[in-house]
Amino acid sequence: MRAFVASLALCTTLGLWPGVVAAQPVDTPKPGPRDLCPVCGMVVSKYPEWIATVVFDDGHVHHFDGAKDMFKFIHQLDRYAPGHRRENVRTIGVTEYYDLQRIDATTAWYVIGSDVLGPMAHDFIPFLSKEDAEEFMADHGGRRILRFDEINVDWAVKLDRGAFD
Repeated sequence: MRAFVASLALCTTLGLWPGVVAAQPVDTPKPGPRDLCPVCGMVVSKYPEWIATVVFDDGHVHHFDGAKDMFKFIHQLDRYAPGHRRENVRTIGVTEYYDLQRIDATTAWYVIGSDVLGPMAHDFIPFLSKEDAEEFMADHGGRRILRFDEINVDWAVKLDRGAFD
């Protein structure tokens, strides 16, 4: 399954199936009332429409109050989860903006630079499809659409500063 998801993400990123492949729903545990984001320390369950979750092969789970902190975490595991490695990530889920279902973060489409703010100000707004992301951009003044493999910690830091290029 992981090889399929990696291949799908790669093909989508390379534009081999542009606009055709939609992010798939994923089943991730829900955060409890005391689960804190390991990046910012906020109580995650207070923001159900923004939850992101990383599940490791060993069953270890981390929840986030938005995709931005999830990307900071995944790109800085040594800082936030010493002993965990990226290749041991089983599932990464983000909450889709329109229908609030949990979708596979690696195949989602992310809009930045819109007038919609997450719990920590500007965030990566996740969508099932490129068409949904484009519609959102038209409605909310988004500046750019990114794919999972394009996002690194520098993008997350830029969003903290309100920079979108």
